[in-house]
Amino acid sequence: MRPEGIGVGNEGFLRQAGRGLLFSLYSALRSLKLYPLENATVQKALNDLLEATNGVLAREEEIEIRIAGDFLFINGTRLRLELDNYASFSQILSLLRSLDIGTLWVRPGIERREWQIFLSLLLSLSSREDSTELLPELLERAASGGVKSIDVEPRSESHELDELQLAREIAKRTYSHGVAVTKDVVNSVRMGRAASLKKVKRAVQLMVDQVLNNETSLMGLTTLRDYDEYTFTHCVNVCIFSIALGRKLGLTKHQLYDLGLAALMHDIGKARIPLEVLNKTGGLDEEEWQLMQGHPWMGTLTLFELRAYEETPYRSILVAHEHHMKKDLSGYPKSLRPREAGIYSKLVAVADGFDAATTRRAYQTVPIEPDQVLREMWDNPRRGYEKVLVKALINLLGIYPVGTCVILDTFEVAIVAQPHEDARYLNRPIARVVISEEGAALPPPGLPVDLSERQPDGAYRRSIVKVTNPDRYGITVGDYFV
Repeated sequence: MRPEGIGVGNEGFLRQAGRGLLFSLYSALRSLKLYPLENATVQKALNDLLEATNGVLAREEEIEIRIAGDFLFINGTRLRLELDNYASFSQILSLLRSLDIGTLWVRPGIERREWQIFLSLLLSLSSREDSTELLPELLERAASGGVKSIDVEPRSESHELDELQLAREIAKRTYSHGVAVTKDVVNSVRMGRAASLKKVKRAVQLMVDQVLNNETSLMGLTTLRDYDEYTFTHCVNVCIFSIALGRKLGLTKHQLYDLGLAALMHDIGKARIPLEVLNKTGGLDEEEWQLMQGHPWMGTLTLFELRAYEETPYRSILVAHEHHMKKDLSGYPKSLRPREAGIYSKLVAVADGFDAATTRRAYQTVPIEPDQVLREMWDNPRRGYEKVLVKALINLLGIYPVGTCVILDTFEVAIVAQPHEDARYLNRPIARVVISEEGAALPPPGLPVDLSERQPDGAYRRSIVKVTNPDRYGITVGDYFV
């Protein structure tokens, strides 16, 4: 249980000081792992850790470092995961989880010697192959070593459920906010009003932060794909896929902001297309198709006009113009001279193509299954995508992308929840069983299963037999991600 009397403190202070504390903790762990105790690097790292700890304790009665999903909290304040602290946060998360630690407490009066003993125990115990009963041993050895100012609490099943719910709620708010902002901008442009890009930029920042913090939760929401509001959800989905893809390719956080903004605004030109054409349920005639093909250059003009009111990065204007050009320039609008589309345009084109093909539109009865879309994007050169980026998308989503409905050899029906973190198991994702082998429907979020798990004889417990259409079983995929 959470001890009484923890000061709430200033949230901004806790974010800044908490990040500094965790980075110092990571540095001390790394130094102790690499060098002997008497080494000057180790001594400095321990001194820095003690200084960072006391800096927080000067304002707070105690320090609570708590794991919640893929988040770290300091005294109830969530620390934002950014590219410059990604390695340190991930290492600390992995280390605490390996010992089944859910919460770590640090109290006033802590001495450097206590940090040294405690961290050394963490490192030695976490390296064991046998991971059973490590936490009780850690507590016993820490107490016998004189560690009085540090305590830990184990993770619990209810804690895990709370963490999952927290991550899903944050993702839902971020996604819904992105859709609302996109809708506001598109409708403003459609009605000839000035649109606020400040709100758009803030929405993109929230999505970048969410992808960096908990990519899986936000990616799962792309399965909602409400065709009644297709224009808006499509833009948000393309933004999410583009950011996740850019992150996988090693873009910096600021580059991800620029990419996300370009992706969210890539179809802004559709605001100038009549709604009766945009939402037509039948096939488009030649004149209507010409109108639709004009949305890239109409988007270019729209963003130039918005630039008169607020600063719009030229990359966003370029992406709006280029995202349908194709690699060989056979797409639209037609290029008057040889050119090569920018990398952001190519990234957004891949994300746009995948989401568009896997979404049921007003004029479609059934969308293409996600695995077939990836295969078509990879195999068919007429699609005009940069093959390296398609491969990166496959590595990001797995062979069976999030939201794919599959039949297992156990006669269960499942929804793919996320790709396996081990690249060797691209064809064995993490899934959620939604219909049992007896045919009973399981309520959201379903039964989580790892398709890489094996039986004692070495055979896989579950394997995918084939991909299926969820409509056949009355399954609404998005229900299992909200």
